[in-house]
Amino acid sequence: MVQTSEETKRLGIETAGIEIVTEEERTAKPHNLFLPWFASNVSVFGMSYGAWVLGFGISFWQATIVTIIGVVVSFIFCGVIAIGGKRGSVPTMVMSRAAFGVQGAKAPGVVSWLTSIGWETSLAITAVLATSTIFARLGWAEEGSVAVRVVAAATVATLIVLGAVAGYHIIMKMQSILTWLTGITTIIYIILVVPHIDWDAIMAIPSGSVPQMIGAMTMVMTGMGLGWVNIAADWSRYQSRDASGGAIVFWNTFGGSLGPVVLITFGLMLAGSDPVLAENVGNDPVGALASLLPTWFLIPFLITAILALLSGAINGIYSSGLTLLTLGINIPRPLASLIDGMILTAGTIFVVFFSPSFIGPFQSFLITLGVPLAAWAGIMMADIALRKREYDELALFDSRGRYGAVNWASIALIVVACFVGWGLVLNGFAEEAAWNNWQGYLLFLVGGEDSVWAAGNIGVIIALLIGFLGYFALNGRKVREQERDMDEAVAIEELERDGGEVATQPRDANADADRP
Repeated sequence: MVQTSEETKRLGIETAGIEIVTEEERTAKPHNLFLPWFASNVSVFGMSYGAWVLGFGISFWQATIVTIIGVVVSFIFCGVIAIGGKRGSVPTMVMSRAAFGVQGAKAPGVVSWLTSIGWETSLAITAVLATSTIFARLGWAEEGSVAVRVVAAATVATLIVLGAVAGYHIIMKMQSILTWLTGITTIIYIILVVPHIDWDAIMAIPSGSVPQMIGAMTMVMTGMGLGWVNIAADWSRYQSRDASGGAIVFWNTFGGSLGPVVLITFGLMLAGSDPVLAENVGNDPVGALASLLPTWFLIPFLITAILALLSGAINGIYSSGLTLLTLGINIPRPLASLIDGMILTAGTIFVVFFSPSFIGPFQSFLITLGVPLAAWAGIMMADIALRKREYDELALFDSRGRYGAVNWASIALIVVACFVGWGLVLNGFAEEAAWNNWQGYLLFLVGGEDSVWAAGNIGVIIALLIGFLGYFALNGRKVREQERDMDEAVAIEELERDGGEVATQPRDANADADRP
């Protein structure tokens, strides 16, 4: 039997897991979504994308266009899926049971969990590398000091885990402080490094082809909104019932996009001005950006950069803990976050001490998990677009309920989308991420691995379209029937409550199980 959340506030720690959020707790307004999304994406790490976008061989203006489109569109996806959180009062991967079935949702749940763990680890790695580089710059340690990296890794992992264990309410308060800190420090950073911008060098960058622009845009989308889309409803489940869906989409998109659009565009200017800087960003994103700063600002910059990175990692590990619970592991939410934190620590140690570079494994990871995540996002956006009313919350926890145990059509769509998507992406880091060299087996359809389309990673976009259009085609009728049955069930309950007669009314076979 499903229990609604009677949250125990001991030391301010959230004990709620994946259960239904009670009406008393649903007090958030759409504008409250701005802070967690903005704080998680305003890190100076975003400037590093400028070097990676230009790495696709496109001009500054082309890069600026694809950055704006990629960032905004990908966070619109997050906003659409966040509507499901309000409709279902549950975390994202529980809400996805309406489209995949109560048990079937575990398959994309595994991908979601791996994605969240990967993102958290990437942000933690960036913080550790930045600490090591800046300490060396200050003369406090040798370049690449093992001792500094060990201490930094332990400190970063501990802070991330503590924040995630604390939960929703403490995280929201923390984000309001971090937003001001990171915003002010970023503005100071921009003022200090503006003299390094060389407009002649920037304008001299030659233009690239449309496929190269698509490849850059795909990388931005997978690194921005698509990297968060699997947790988009985790924050909106606390929204009040009367919150506007359009407002939820707007504040998600505005909060998530504002920082990255500004930061990546400025990063394009820096990388276009200095090819050496652009190359160094691949090994140590934040540390390379710090190389432009005067010594007196290094410590404030490091502290703020780490806090901003931790902000994103904490949001991720909080949600990955929730996802772990949706896979059927029956443990308290704080313990789930702790387990994910241990995995994050192990991953951070491996990359920091044993991987030759950062950008290779990072981009390879983005594209590989970006394909199934894009397919999942397409399916979920189609499901939300098809439904006109709120989810049957109790049925999201009942395999015998109206959403069933497994929606095989949705599972098949994920499989097909992954097969096509992975076949149309190319691992551009054959040496650093050799484990992904199996991808690109369908590129012969567009001219082979040496064609202009090969580096476009169009498989991510195609996977999203397969999920979206396929769900409309295969599940449109099923969703309409579910909606009709729910309307009938509600009408029956109202008649029974008012003392009406319903003897001739056909009854939903699952009405008793679904009724709150």
